[in-house]
Amino acid sequence: MAELAGTALPDRRLCVLRYLIDDWAAAQGDAVYAVFEDGESWTYDGLRARVIARAAGLQQLGIGQGDHVAVWLPSGRDALTVFFAINYLGAVFVPFNTAYRGAILEHVLANSDARLLIAHAGLIERLQGIALALIDRVVVVGDMPDGLTDTLMVKAIAYDTVIGAESALQPLTRPIEPWDNQAIIYTSGTTGPSKGVLASYLHLYTNAGPDSWHFVTGDDRFLVNMPIFHIGGLGIPFVMLARGGSIAVMENFSTEGFWPFVRQTRCTAIFLLGVMATFLMKRPPAPDDRDHGVRLAFMVPLTPDAGPFHDRFGIDVYTIFNMTEISSPIVSEPNPVKPGTCGRVRAGVEVRLVDGNDCEVPLGTVGEMIVRTDRPWTMNSGYYKNPEATARAWRNGWFHTGDAFRSDADGFYYFVDRVKDAIRRRGENISSFEVESQVMAHPAVREAAVIGVPSEYSEDEVMAVVAAVPGSTIEMVELVEFLVARLPYFMVPRYIRVLDELPKTPTAKVMKAELRKVGIDAGTWDREASGIKLRKEKL
Repeated sequence: MAELAGTALPDRRLCVLRYLIDDWAAAQGDAVYAVFEDGESWTYDGLRARVIARAAGLQQLGIGQGDHVAVWLPSGRDALTVFFAINYLGAVFVPFNTAYRGAILEHVLANSDARLLIAHAGLIERLQGIALALIDRVVVVGDMPDGLTDTLMVKAIAYDTVIGAESALQPLTRPIEPWDNQAIIYTSGTTGPSKGVLASYLHLYTNAGPDSWHFVTGDDRFLVNMPIFHIGGLGIPFVMLARGGSIAVMENFSTEGFWPFVRQTRCTAIFLLGVMATFLMKRPPAPDDRDHGVRLAFMVPLTPDAGPFHDRFGIDVYTIFNMTEISSPIVSEPNPVKPGTCGRVRAGVEVRLVDGNDCEVPLGTVGEMIVRTDRPWTMNSGYYKNPEATARAWRNGWFHTGDAFRSDADGFYYFVDRVKDAIRRRGENISSFEVESQVMAHPAVREAAVIGVPSEYSEDEVMAVVAAVPGSTIEMVELVEFLVARLPYFMVPRYIRVLDELPKTPTAKVMKAELRKVGIDAGTWDREASGIKLRKEKL
């Protein structure tokens, strides 16, 4: 299945999930598409049968082409099947982070416009007491909690009943096109609540497709170790389907279990967030360090461990710059030698570094990266129900990444900092605005600012700088306990610093740059040093 050259859009059969499943099942039905931790594997024929059975069941629940379906599941068989079944109907896949709760969960439910939610049984209790917006049915994956229907006042349906036969599947009302919305993916806001990125089939196909990751082929088996609600966790399964390749699904990253899993599942390609590579490098060297079939690894961001990682494990290391809204505009050569680079601009993309007026900055000067592509629909289609944010991001016909870069005379790009206030902690993008709103909800907190401070591993840790209500005292442990009940585990600040007053501009805006300059000082409280370490809940 070769892609059309130039700027022409590829045929729908090359980049739309329904047709890819049908065509690959016909062409190589016995070939393996997916393998799992317990040794189970799915052929392309088996994948198609599972997807159609689930799609027929969803159709019987009233889901049709263009409908939004909210999905709140951990990675694994169910999430993968649901993702593909929704798209097989031409409906829109709307995944939620399994750590969402409280006001953040309420916001994405309302924004999604979904009437059906497919959720893991272990998450259902978080729906109690919040507004469910348009949701009128919940499909529960796992054992149905007692009293669910009475508590939520919606129709609860056991997942195993949402199944049908291929003969019952109704035809599409029209063909699914490359420009149709495939997914809405929530990414953290910086000046407001999380935004839903509209991603077309061609956007997600291009994100890691032959134009972007040309060195990944249909002969590869790509490790999927990121959650289904992230661009990596849903993008890699889709683009390996487009190549006729295969994936190995690792439901949770484990430093000790990583290499045994890779060997067991015969992975040839892996994706490592920088902290993952750091954890793997900190393991003691072993005689079997090169006893695996992996030929390439993406390391994002590129850390000083990249060269030693290549030398130790014998794997070619690549890096990229990407975000949910774009499609890998910057890609490196294997084993980059320039420290800190993200690579060069790939074919089909234009990149500029600009100042606040969108005027290009001189070579070597730091500017915001803005991007556009030569083929339509290969980047985001805007933010769902957020025209103001869409207009800001797409002003002057370029997508504004909000990230500061510099470039050199050889065409290499280097990430410098975030123009926005987003924080990135161990692969999770965190909205400072959303964390601040929950910190401010504490009765003893008068004002708060949330910033990222350097982590000892890579990326950021979350710090809250707070000032108390007059006459009140902020108790650190009690504040953390308050936030644990209201925030995803990865958003709960590790560091807390108390000031009498936060520094402000003449227009009363908090000067976060001043807070970042100070960072972690002698008066900063560290919850991990106090023995409070938070982990993702196992489902």
